[in-house]
Amino acid sequence: MPVFQLSMKKIVFPPPSLAEPDGLLAVGGDLSVKRLLEAYQNSIFPWYDDESPILWWSPPERFIIIPEDIHISHSMRKFMRKHEVRIEINRDFADTMHHCRMAHHSKGEWILDEMEEAYGELHRAGFAIGVESFIDGEMAGGLYGVIIDKCFFGESMFTEKENGSKVALILLSKLLSENGFCFIDCQFHTDHLESMGGISVSRDEYLKLLGQGINEVKPFHLDI
Repeated sequence: MPVFQLSMKKIVFPPPSLAEPDGLLAVGGDLSVKRLLEAYQNSIFPWYDDESPILWWSPPERFIIIPEDIHISHSMRKFMRKHEVRIEINRDFADTMHHCRMAHHSKGEWILDEMEEAYGELHRAGFAIGVESFIDGEMAGGLYGVIIDKCFFGESMFTEKENGSKVALILLSKLLSENGFCFIDCQFHTDHLESMGGISVSRDEYLKLLGQGINEVKPFHLDI
């Protein structure tokens, strides 16, 4: 199948079912707030490096975590009982995202300057959040992602201290569950996320979950 070239003038994506077997669907366009929101609502996300144009993906399988099904290992429960743990949301979104960028710098640059700018705009519009974990009063890790109605789309994580990103994900999952969220989108499978309760769903199943979770495109609100 051809990879579709997006227009700069119109914010329209081809049907996700037309993606290549590896999930590549389209190329081009921009990272405007409107285009990003349209993408995430339709199982599409941008992912590319500094040597590529903007690439848009909709993989045939998606890795997700149902918030209430987050798995906390025995050793992790013991760790969380032993230490004072908490999260802060949107303490400094730009700083959280930049920490994620630096954490993955050696593995290949994909959180580019334009990504930081675009997701910063998405945050200012109320559709992206940064989450930081604190262990015994010290920042230990965090993550950032896109939030639309009752769906959370995780983008990247970082760890500065032992179990920092795990604490962030566990406590965020608890908060999302309490607020009736449908899923946390992890995009791709990793053994680490599988050990925390991640499951694979087909694109069709994922689109159904999106339909259940997004009734209105509105800025995020969490009862904390």
